[in-house]
Amino acid sequence: MGMQAALHLIYPPQCLTCDALVTTDFGLCGHCWRETPFVTGLVCDQCGVPLPGEDSGQPEHCDDCLTIARPWSQGRAAMLYKDNARRMVLALKHGDRLDLARPAAGWMLRAAQPLLVPGMLVAPIPLHWLRLIKRRYNQAALLSGALAKMAGLDHCPDLLIRQRYTGSQEGRDRDSRFANLATALTVHPRRANRVEGRHILLVDDVMTSGVTFAAAAEACIAAGASGVSVLALARVAKDG
Repeated sequence: MGMQAALHLIYPPQCLTCDALVTTDFGLCGHCWRETPFVTGLVCDQCGVPLPGEDSGQPEHCDDCLTIARPWSQGRAAMLYKDNARRMVLALKHGDRLDLARPAAGWMLRAAQPLLVPGMLVAPIPLHWLRLIKRRYNQAALLSGALAKMAGLDHCPDLLIRQRYTGSQEGRDRDSRFANLATALTVHPRRANRVEGRHILLVDDVMTSGVTFAAAAEACIAAGASGVSVLALARVAKDG
């Protein structure tokens, strides 16, 4: 009997989000799977939000991405930010559930397949150091590190830095959010040589309006990136 099988006899694997027993590590039980709104079918090619209709094979865009200039080329999300997906994001961000990063990165990798290009550099959206001290880890960096490893891509956890503390974005409109972030995010001076001429995949746990990704993408492009794509674990949809 292998070590894993022996461990399963003593500690049978449990669902990631409830105490139901499951057949494999890092799995969801049937009920929690049904309560997790994975993104499938036709999506906006720039922000990953689900769209009505059938996939024609041509890139489609949501109303927001048709009216808002996005500085990145493509974007995807693994799930919608509601129900069990919201519970998992909050558990990863505030509940010390670091074990969620590995399965979450697997779901993100599946969603990210249309974005991946050879030589891509994966980097997380950074936290300000004050927030990092309070939280002790950056959940975006946990996700980006696990994703890069699974995809066989280079990872740079400190590619971007927050030069100043931006506080909460809640209650701000989109323009105010962007103005608050535009000068806060920059490429780390010692990492600039890793950006030039490369396509960057930016990773975060949640995409809401897209302004954080936009500020980060503009910083990468200013540092000489050939292109930027974005990937979130969960996407906030207007009906959610």
